[in-house]
Amino acid sequence: GSIVSFYEIAPLLAGIDPSVAELIPWGARMRNIVPAGGYDQVEQQGFVGAAPPYLSLASRADVLVFATEPLEEAMEVTGPIRVRLWVSSSAPDTDFTAKLVDVCPANQDYPAGYHLGLVDSIIRTRYRDGFDREVMMEANEVYAVEITLPPTSNLFDRGHRIRLDISSSNFPRFDINPNTGEPVGRHTFTQMARNVVHIGPGRPSQIVLPVIPR
Repeated sequence: GSIVSFYEIAPLLAGIDPSVAELIPWGARMRNIVPAGGYDQVEQQGFVGAAPPYLSLASRADVLVFATEPLEEAMEVTGPIRVRLWVSSSAPDTDFTAKLVDVCPANQDYPAGYHLGLVDSIIRTRYRDGFDREVMMEANEVYAVEITLPPTSNLFDRGHRIRLDISSSNFPRFDINPNTGEPVGRHTFTQMARNVVHIGPGRPSQIVLPVIPR
């Protein structure tokens, strides 16, 4: 993903003398668990949660994928990005995630193509009206939410596709929502949420891209 680093503190090796262990700085025990930078959006060995046969994230049943046809000419996108969704849920509180992807077609370097993750973000629906107050959802009522993606600058080359992936979790980059509506960090159980993204007239879910004219 579009992160610099995501570390955990690795345990000390067995048998290390306690007096020596106290002298080992925390920085020397940091271990990267999410590689930094824009990666191919395909499960790979060494990534958290990945397992054979290492499928494309777009093939997951819990990811909605929206993509253009191959571009007839290059398109530059530079600036902040907004994703506006009309959503409903069976839960009082849940998450929606958005990820912008540059889909590179098959080529000599990447025979299977390359799905380059550019930027991504998340909205916890209880904060859809602002972070200064929490407003729960009514079951299956439709609400408008907006996900602000960090600024980026990318040239989607001719023949590439612009893709938007929508889901409800992006762990371990973001904490998992228990979908219960309980106070954040103090939930007592978890439950499954049936989340829906609505599209069409009157509910125009969309991505707003800062396209730079040629």
